[in-house]
Amino acid sequence: MSVSTPASSAGDYVPTASALGFRFVGWTIVGTLFAYLFNIYLTFWREWPGAGAAFGPDADAAAWIQALIYLLSVIGPAVFVLKTKNRTLRQDDLTISAIAAYIARFAFWVVFLVGLADALISFLRVEGLLEFFVGADITTQLGRSQYRVPYVHAPLIVLSLILAAVTRTLGFTWLAILVVGAELQIVVSRFVFSYEQAFMGDLVRFWYGGLFLFSSAYTLIEEGHVRVDVLYSGFTEKTKGIVNAVGALFLGLPLCWVILIVGMGQSTAIITAPILRLEVSQSGFGMYVKYLLAGYLLIFAVTMALQFAAYLLEGVADYRGDPGKRKLAVEIIQ
Repeated sequence: MSVSTPASSAGDYVPTASALGFRFVGWTIVGTLFAYLFNIYLTFWREWPGAGAAFGPDADAAAWIQALIYLLSVIGPAVFVLKTKNRTLRQDDLTISAIAAYIARFAFWVVFLVGLADALISFLRVEGLLEFFVGADITTQLGRSQYRVPYVHAPLIVLSLILAAVTRTLGFTWLAILVVGAELQIVVSRFVFSYEQAFMGDLVRFWYGGLFLFSSAYTLIEEGHVRVDVLYSGFTEKTKGIVNAVGALFLGLPLCWVILIVGMGQSTAIITAPILRLEVSQSGFGMYVKYLLAGYLLIFAVTMALQFAAYLLEGVADYRGDPGKRKLAVEIIQ
């Protein structure tokens, strides 16, 4: 997700108490983020009672396990930081940023592979050709999200996890080209051949939403977001560091948590509900990916939260004047 310079040597780095404290904060943000998501899965998909039930009169083992998950999300980072005292803030910054990059790569492959596969199925269905390839029974089943998601989407999602691990580019440039190609396809088919189907517009929206929401974390770390920098541009590197750290901690991270809590805090929330129900387009022959569109907000909030945690550590490192400052991609190109 970011372009880095070689990490500073241990001899150049001073692991002060404040540096260790900020490292703990950064990794606690990461730990609690994934603990929250895992507990959401246990609560709504596995029907566990929730961590809050551990403190009620009807607490059971499942509730205490969920509460313990949150406790471990704090204890784990503390143990890690204490055992790696000589690890630099910038090294942690790059590690957290790499986690966000992996999630973004995974999301890119999901929208690419699932988008192509689902659009192809929808095209064959609307033209009455699908039965020729898979038979009448499977054709009928592919018209149900309860069948198409586990048997078509799920294998492609697993494949995306593997591809994200073996590739290093984020693919946003290619996704932008795909959006243009999908739009061009609609223009040509509509005005030249007078042909248009619901799945064609669904594919554009599916890729277009992914392009903007998945690339936000990368744009953040490369300082590509619009910033009112009348004052910021004149700050010293030390002042910029503290401004970035404070902004990430008190502005960026709360925004991400608001999205996650409001969007996933209940089974009827705007992110959780469509994924639970495997919500699809109301068009009979549209794409069956509406539930994934809700998941875009989840990917956005998670990758941005991770990148804000990395940004916090980078800002503290800049304030301290630690060596090994990361260069932006545009600076390296120049």
